[in-house]
Amino acid sequence: MARYTGPKTKICRKFGEPILGNAKYLDKNSNPPGQHGASKKRKTLGEYALQLKEKQKAKYTYGLLERQFRKTFDEASRMKGVKGENLIKLLEARLDNTVFRLGLAASRPEARQLVTHKHITVNGETMNIPSYSCKPGDIIAYKAKSLHNSSITSKVRGKNAKINWLDWNETEKKGTFITYPEREAVPENIKEQLIVELYSK
Repeated sequence: MARYTGPKTKICRKFGEPILGNAKYLDKNSNPPGQHGASKKRKTLGEYALQLKEKQKAKYTYGLLERQFRKTFDEASRMKGVKGENLIKLLEARLDNTVFRLGLAASRPEARQLVTHKHITVNGETMNIPSYSCKPGDIIAYKAKSLHNSSITSKVRGKNAKINWLDWNETEKKGTFITYPEREAVPENIKEQLIVELYSK
């Protein structure tokens, strides 16, 4: 299975929330996708279906495929602390997600493209691996050549003040990964405990 590149609104309607940032059309039609729309009687989801749906939501949100997601979960399981919270911490620490959180890109797919096209550096070294896990103290910035490319830098929108685990220097256009985020600080509406229960079966 390749990475999903289809209609974003369809996925947003599937989960009933703008997980891919496409809230504009979700307001017009929030019914799940399908030819019968709201007229179709939908059964109440069972325990397994709810767990699976939550895992799929997390995968679509962070742009991961199953193998990569499972690998991240296994790594979270080996860490000290709560598995679900560790999973969110590792997903948030991904380089593509960090670039997005710093406001260098409008979406995670766009942030992923910036990384793979070698426009981003970590501690002064060019890094083109979106799954690179940022460590506390890592400095994320544009490559010197990219910094003078207006088509890239014009998309900078600045960091959300609520993202307190990252620091952004507007003057130097550099961001610092301060620490792993606490679960309460992460705005994503993901019930990570259901994912833990699914993988624990």
